[in-house]
Amino acid sequence: MSSEAAFISSLRALATHPAARNFEDDCAVLELGGETLVLTHDMMVEGTHYPPGADMADVAWKLVAVNLSDLAAKGAEPIGVLLGHMLGNGDDAFAKGLAEVLGHYNVPLLGGDTVSGKGPKSHGLTAIGRATHVPVPSRTGAQVGDALWVTGELGGAMMGLEALQRGESGHTAYSHPVPLLTEGQALAPHVTAMMDVSDGLLLDSFRMAEASRVSIAIDSKSAPIAAPEERRMEALTWGDDYQLLFTLPAGEEPPVPATNIGQVEPRGFAPLFLDGEPLLNSEGLGYSHN
Repeated sequence: MSSEAAFISSLRALATHPAARNFEDDCAVLELGGETLVLTHDMMVEGTHYPPGADMADVAWKLVAVNLSDLAAKGAEPIGVLLGHMLGNGDDAFAKGLAEVLGHYNVPLLGGDTVSGKGPKSHGLTAIGRATHVPVPSRTGAQVGDALWVTGELGGAMMGLEALQRGESGHTAYSHPVPLLTEGQALAPHVTAMMDVSDGLLLDSFRMAEASRVSIAIDSKSAPIAAPEERRMEALTWGDDYQLLFTLPAGEEPPVPATNIGQVEPRGFAPLFLDGEPLLNSEGLGYSHN
């Protein structure tokens, strides 16, 4: 089986339409008449993205939320979703959770497909949004001299999963992530680059640096975490937090609560520098499908 990065690279030759952004972003951005549409598609697989036996209502919530988070990172307003769902145990709970999350964010279900099959359950969702600001933010716009910022705290999803594994009840940052739609729309006119933190702060910062052809320097101690201090590095690599990672010109303050955790530097021999140490490749910096 090829790595995620290798497979995406093999598809890049097919992504010739400008809307695909050369596969260097989480969303497609499609100019259509007088509108700019933002489209994204994420999947979740049992045993990979959620544990077997998970509450399927929580699975439905998370499936929608992670897609809306991609729209948030583009400053987009959601206008609808398309669902792909493998039938199986827990379908009633899944439908209940889907109704809850779509109602909460006032997003309509526009259609999709259902299938039956053997093996782990899988689900896919396409989210469609309308840009609230153009040009639509991307990963590729970070400029030398910019400051690097992140909203919220990191490691909350890690701690949330552990709470669920201990049998604690209630929603956690892992089971019920919150897409930062309002924050993304407020940031879109100001940022030079933006993405959501889905696979870990360090890995996603590495990806932003690569896409923008710059180096990014991070001070690990400045990053706010929702985990014990001795687990700081885990919190910075674990992922699933769906905070917004963005760059602003030096001296500019963000219009939403956020923390300055680093800066953008001229491209050196490493895309990412952590506490002054160069990180030459992305291995071990976060979650990837290999």
